[in-house]
Amino acid sequence: MNFHQFLIILQARYKIALSVLFGTVTLALIVSSLMPNKYVASTSLVLDVKSPDPLVSMSLNSGMMMPSYMATQTDIITSDRVAQGAVKLLKLDEDNQVREQWRKATGGKGQLVSWLGGLLAKKLDVKPSRDSNVINISFSADDPAFAATAANAFAQSYIDTNLELKVEPARQYAQWFQARVATLRAELEKAQSRLAAFQEKSGMYASGGRTQNLDNSKLAELSGQLVMNESQMADIQSKKKFAGAGNTLAEVMQNPVIVGLKENIIRLEGKLHEAGNNLGKNHPQYQAMESEIAALKQKLDAETKHILNSINTADNVNKQKSSELKATIEGYKKQAIEDSALRDQIAVLENDVESAQKAYDFVMQRYTESNLQSQSSQTNISVLTPAVEPIEPSSPKILKNLLIAVFAGTMLGVGAAFLTEMFSQRVRTPEALGAATGVPVLAQFSRHVESSGIKAKGFRIGIGRFRFGKAIAV
Repeated sequence: MNFHQFLIILQARYKIALSVLFGTVTLALIVSSLMPNKYVASTSLVLDVKSPDPLVSMSLNSGMMMPSYMATQTDIITSDRVAQGAVKLLKLDEDNQVREQWRKATGGKGQLVSWLGGLLAKKLDVKPSRDSNVINISFSADDPAFAATAANAFAQSYIDTNLELKVEPARQYAQWFQARVATLRAELEKAQSRLAAFQEKSGMYASGGRTQNLDNSKLAELSGQLVMNESQMADIQSKKKFAGAGNTLAEVMQNPVIVGLKENIIRLEGKLHEAGNNLGKNHPQYQAMESEIAALKQKLDAETKHILNSINTADNVNKQKSSELKATIEGYKKQAIEDSALRDQIAVLENDVESAQKAYDFVMQRYTESNLQSQSSQTNISVLTPAVEPIEPSSPKILKNLLIAVFAGTMLGVGAAFLTEMFSQRVRTPEALGAATGVPVLAQFSRHVESSGIKAKGFRIGIGRFRFGKAIAV
């Protein structure tokens, strides 16, 4: 079939095509007139994904996470939880007429809020912006006021749900951490009690290096005293070896009393020698001087013996002191060993207390953070543009429907014309006649031929063609 044949068929069947077109347009006009008006109200939400959360100090700055994040938020808005929240905000579940409709539709099975949420979700349209953090929420309804109210209710329900999704895990964590805090506090108190009881029993209240350093200093001091004492004992022993020659001892030779006595003896002996030469040995003055010299020598011997006795006494004292120092040092060593064992036990108990304290502090910090987050009332979602009551209905759009009906009616009309032609074929061209009969067309007569103003029938021999509406084969 060529385009010429297409036009001939369409010309022959134009009434069918026009009837279908007229019927389609009429039907579209009737349906559009009968359809109730639908109003669409939209609200816009902006998601702040770059500002960090003040409680957890986290932000969504990765560009790769943005598409999945926005898709997740879209799924949350269209979820049953948000729809049921919108139902509660609209208080539809409290309407007796709505309850009656639910009973008739479901027979009282299921939940009213869930049923209403499903109905509202069917009229919801959520579209996230492609290159921004804005999400548009649209709701369609017969009542423009209800459409705006429902759109805002879905937006508020989404904000509340988003906050609950953040707060609920934090609340659960806070409850768990609270139980752990109580347990760790009890363990810390037990560890502290064990440490205090052991310190009280042992009498030692420190396990650090300070006490050990003090003990070491005391032991070093005693050891130094012992070394000094033994050195003095050695010196005294050497002096005692020469005790027979007492006049040669430094203590004797340097003693001022002895030095004075020796000087007096030497001086009196000189005078005694002169008196013996002048007065004689029997002279009373000479004898008195001899008695005085003897008394001085006796006193000198007594002083010398006193010094020698003091050396012996000092030797005995040093020996006793050395024994005492040795015993004291041994006692300190033994006590240091015992104290070291006690300090080790105290150190273990202190480590237990420190470990329990660290675990308690860590869990307490996490509990504080979770508790603060569970009490949060802030979210990263803000209403950019609230929904307002639409003035013009969004549907039905009569002009648009008529244009679609014209296009569809035209296509259907053409299709109907060709279907009719297929079921009731006609010979409309010489080519179709030749193709149908298999006989070549020799002549073609026109219905009217005008020549010099006279109407007459005409024909043409051979293969010819006249413009007419009918042809025969010869």
